[in-house]
Amino acid sequence: MLSYEYKVKLGVFLGISFCGLVDNAIVMRFLFFHVKKNPFTVYTLNLAVADFSLLLLFSLLLLLSLSLTICSLFDDILYIYIAFEFLCYFFDVSSLGLLTAISMERCVSVLFPIWYRCCRPKHLAGTVCGLLWAFSGSLVSFMYLSFSFGREHVKTYGAVAIAICVTFSLIMLISNLFLFIKLQHPGFRLRHPGKLYVAVLINTIFFFVFAIPFSMELFLSLAGRLQLLPEDISLLLAMLNSSINPVIYFLVGCC
Repeated sequence: MLSYEYKVKLGVFLGISFCGLVDNAIVMRFLFFHVKKNPFTVYTLNLAVADFSLLLLFSLLLLLSLSLTICSLFDDILYIYIAFEFLCYFFDVSSLGLLTAISMERCVSVLFPIWYRCCRPKHLAGTVCGLLWAFSGSLVSFMYLSFSFGREHVKTYGAVAIAICVTFSLIMLISNLFLFIKLQHPGFRLRHPGKLYVAVLINTIFFFVFAIPFSMELFLSLAGRLQLLPEDISLLLAMLNSSINPVIYFLVGCC
């Protein structure tokens, strides 16, 4: 039987998750129907889809945890948790990749404006998003098959996933660092308002404070944990990150 304190904690997490779902749904509708498509809106729309799906999975897991009567109807409820957990892996990796792509796109557009306006492939953003979705799906599919049929390779895939997260983080850190250094130039600052400083700063802080702890904890415990429940602060940070991501990166794209 779940304790009262645990139920309250689950309820708070569920409320944050629902708020994030509404937030992402509004952003998706706005970007899809009311905004002219450009590279930043394409990336942000895909990011909103990834975060919406991740929050939806969180909500389903939380509802299953709160409703013991529903859970008792399933003999193989453990397999449902495992499937949901690997879907969380998929959307989490996709979200990290899209965040990195947005950061690189913004950095290239500022550092190489002439090339960006004249020579950049027209459908590059859509192609990159498709490749990121395909890459994440392939990685998580191998992880799930390994977990289901040969767990001796699960730790290897977990290590690969951690390496991918670290790589994405380094790329994002370097691109933001180059952009921030470029913004220090006096002539460049006159052409770009101070709000871009704030956008870059918020971008980096939210990514490393909110997204990275959950991703690292998720893959480090891949071999031993069979369900995704709010046992620590990392899940709360992940929910907050997925809830505010679309707003931050939409504002960054506008800047």
